[in-house]
Amino acid sequence: MIGFWYYENLYTPAPYSTSADDRKRTEVPTYLLPGSSTGEIVAHDHFMLSYNETYEQAEWVAYLLLKRHLTYDDRKRPYFVEDPKVRTKSADWRNYKGSGFDRGHLCPAGDRRFSEYAYNETFYTSNISPQDRDFNAGVWNRLERKIRQWAKKYTSVFVVTGGVLKDGLQEIGEERVDVPDYYYKIVAKGSKENIEVVAFLIPNRESSMPLQQFVVEVDTIEKMTGLDFFKNLQKQKQLDIEGSVALEDWDF
Repeated sequence: MIGFWYYENLYTPAPYSTSADDRKRTEVPTYLLPGSSTGEIVAHDHFMLSYNETYEQAEWVAYLLLKRHLTYDDRKRPYFVEDPKVRTKSADWRNYKGSGFDRGHLCPAGDRRFSEYAYNETFYTSNISPQDRDFNAGVWNRLERKIRQWAKKYTSVFVVTGGVLKDGLQEIGEERVDVPDYYYKIVAKGSKENIEVVAFLIPNRESSMPLQQFVVEVDTIEKMTGLDFFKNLQKQKQLDIEGSVALEDWDF
């Protein structure tokens, strides 16, 4: 009983081992990275993020998913721990206790089974956000599985994802972690010269609607989040991919 109370209230696991332990790294194409509203950009070995202290979570998490990443290795689920690379410290996992919300991954643990270290990295609390349980296990999971199918078919996809953060959201825990009403995922494939993009905006609740029903223009997500996506691309290319929806480029 004493040990359980200590873990639930005081125990903080140490940060995970370093990348030198597996000698692997997944480079995120910098030309695809969005802007940061906070300047708090953190580079882990297998994903990057921009942390927003005001909302106690990442405003975006970006990662590359390769066909060779898609393994079925069985990994032991680690503890959620605070991110040692976030200057202001990411929110403690205990904020989620009793809230009714899942600790929802942004970069999915299932996309990082190819390495124990890569898998463990996804359990830094900078990579989680409060998600409705049925949403997390339902439509959000369906989208994650679809993206894995695309990675297998197209060899490589880039993903940037997060919650729509704004004033007036519900908050949980002592650190007042905000609960987004919507989550977005933007997926890109192809070369820098021939990039194809599809963007999703999904309410934080379960839905049985087809994934195509949640496809929006990137411009829509930019307006809701205040973030600038694909800002490093040539201006006309940026305008072309952000202001249109091209479902025919993706196998649904």
